[in-house]
Amino acid sequence: MKIGYCSTKNQPFPNQNYCLTTEETMKIAKSLYLTSSQRQILQKSLEYNLRPEFRRRIHIMLLADAGESQTNICKKLGCSHEAARHWICMLKTNRFYKWDDSPIGRPKIVSEKYIQRLQELVINSPREYGYAFERWTAEWLKKHLAKELGISISNYHITRLLKSMGLSTVNKNK
Repeated sequence: MKIGYCSTKNQPFPNQNYCLTTEETMKIAKSLYLTSSQRQILQKSLEYNLRPEFRRRIHIMLLADAGESQTNICKKLGCSHEAARHWICMLKTNRFYKWDDSPIGRPKIVSEKYIQRLQELVINSPREYGYAFERWTAEWLKKHLAKELGISISNYHITRLLKSMGLSTVNKNK
């Protein structure tokens, strides 16, 4: 099987046995769904330093547009049938331009504002915010931030965030 490269920087496509080069995509002449200008837009997008997932989406659509079957696309790119089916459907319904709109992975709900506020709270005493207790717990930080910012995450996640900042709710003066 051929090993290809997927960027102008000649970096291999991660965890894949095959990938189209920009030159190979330019050689594909027949087009089932895209106009020549639409195809050029997708091909031009491959020249940028894209995340591998975005690059794979474009390759799926270009191969499908050239008449490749879903099975062949999956074999060539090493992608799942679900991914191929989705991006082929996007191509067929003229939504090819949305290759970078769909999120990848779990949405991030904790914002920079949330992290800064968490840090402010844990550095200060809970009594400054009207609470009767002397030190924060992950549970109380969670409740306070949910009320204040409308974002609720688990106690475990609060503890992980604090640890990543070098902070803790544990009293070190014992």
